[in-house]
Amino acid sequence: QVQLVESGGGLVQAGGSLRLSCAASGRTFSIYDMGWFRQAPGKERDFVAAITPSDGDTYYADSVKDRFTISRDNAKNTVNLQMNSLKAEDAAVYYCAAKTRTGNYYSKELYGYWGRGTQVTVSS
Repeated sequence: QVQLVESGGGLVQAGGSLRLSCAASGRTFSIYDMGWFRQAPGKERDFVAAITPSDGDTYYADSVKDRFTISRDNAKNTVNLQMNSLKAEDAAVYYCAAKTRTGNYYSKELYGYWGRGTQVTVSS
């Protein structure tokens, strides 16, 4: 079992930066691929980024590549999402998730543990 709690959301101007954090409880955190997803009102929950547990290989949606950076600290049971050059279309609720099934990193159905989300609002 893994419990996930996101923090760091808020209101930011377009072009600004935010750093989201996800704190995990449970000693098995370090075995999971971890991901960030986001969901805007009336839209599907979409993949943003993922990171593997040991090598730290990272994967990004095309829409955030070169602007967002995912990282993790297994000793502290945290995964972070540094978001730079934010755009109005980045506004959404951001969710942290632990991947519990094998398969690609982009499918939300493969993630079995989810946080409750943190709101990111971008003003233009």
